[in-house]
Amino acid sequence: MNIKLRHFLVFNRLPIAILLLVLAFLQGFYKVAGGWWVAWIPILIALLMLAAHFLIGTMSLIQNYVENGDLEGAEKLLGKIKYPNLLYKPVRSSYHMLQANMHSMTDDLDKAESSLRKSLDAGITEKGFEGTAYLQLGAIAQKKGNTKEAYENIRKALSLGLPDKDNEASAYLQLCSIAMQRRDFRASKQYFAKAKACKPTNVQVADQIKEMQKYIARMPG
Repeated sequence: MNIKLRHFLVFNRLPIAILLLVLAFLQGFYKVAGGWWVAWIPILIALLMLAAHFLIGTMSLIQNYVENGDLEGAEKLLGKIKYPNLLYKPVRSSYHMLQANMHSMTDDLDKAESSLRKSLDAGITEKGFEGTAYLQLGAIAQKKGNTKEAYENIRKALSLGLPDKDNEASAYLQLCSIAMQRRDFRASKQYFAKAKACKPTNVQVADQIKEMQKYIARMPG
């Protein structure tokens, strides 16, 4: 489907659905062109469009924006969803997860945490994404200085599973950092070894491992 046409249909589902219902009822009552025998077709289409408007919203368009790095465009589409609680649960979970990512970029940690918890409450169905949510909660808790909560969330993220080795390495590095703060050098080395074993391909994570190596090399024991 043409992108412009798709955008037009998504943005105008509600008025189009209302128009179809009006035309269908007029057709039925005045027995035009087959009357009710044909009017059920636009009624069905209108009901499907109404369901899509409230259960999916603009979420069907957002993926392309995110993939193209147009976060401003994605944020505008999120803002067009006026009733997020009416979204279908998996869609609502994705909606709150995207909101959390937006808030994280602006360092609004409280809103990011709130959105992540809403995403988890809605029920994350994609494999590895529940673990990612807990990993993000752990990172937020660590930034807030709550190392106990950070440790618990990151451990839970690893137990639930993460989508790739880069995320897994990042989780072990965070646990390594927490163990260092606690002066638990043995645990630090163990977590660091697990992070290295992941062999991350992400440049940022790989650089963090190189930097952490300097501290690990100076540790006693």
